[in-house]
Amino acid sequence: MQVKSRHHLRSDEVAAIQEAVADGLDVDVDGDTFELVELEDTAVDLVLVDGQPLVFYVDAEPFLTVRGANALEPSAGVVTVDAGAISFVSDGADVMRPGIVEADAGIADGDLVVVAEETHGKALAVGRALTDGDAMVGDSGKVVSSIHHVGDELYQFTA
Repeated sequence: MQVKSRHHLRSDEVAAIQEAVADGLDVDVDGDTFELVELEDTAVDLVLVDGQPLVFYVDAEPFLTVRGANALEPSAGVVTVDAGAISFVSDGADVMRPGIVEADAGIADGDLVVVAEETHGKALAVGRALTDGDAMVGDSGKVVSSIHHVGDELYQFTA
C-alpha cells in the first residue's frame, strides 16, 4: 500500500473519531497524536494513533482496524465465531451463520462489526452486518460481509 498523503488531524476530527468508536464499540481511543494516512489505489483511509494503525474509515465512517480491536478490546459490536470458522474468516471469507456462537444483540443490519474468535477473544476481521445481531446465530446464510481481515494489506501496513 502506497501512501498518498499524511497529516495530523484537528481536535474536532479526533473528537468525531473518538465519539463514533465509543458509540459503536464501547471503547475509548486515546492517544497523543492522530495522523490521517491517505492510501493510493484504495477507498480506505487509515488513522495512526500514536503511530499505530488503530482506526480506519469505511465509507467515511471511522472504525477500529483488526489491530485496533485487538489493542482496545471492544465490548459492543462484536460477532464471535467458533474454531471452525477461524481459518476462513482470517483469509477474508464472509461470515456464515453456522460459524457464529454469539453476536451482540445491539448490532443492526448495516452496522460495522468486529469478528472475534471464541477461545481467546482475538479479533480476526472487520465487516458489515447483513442482519441484526439477534438473528445472526442459526443454521444457514451469510450474516457478515468481510471488509478487512488478519493478514490483508491494511493489517500489514506499517508506519
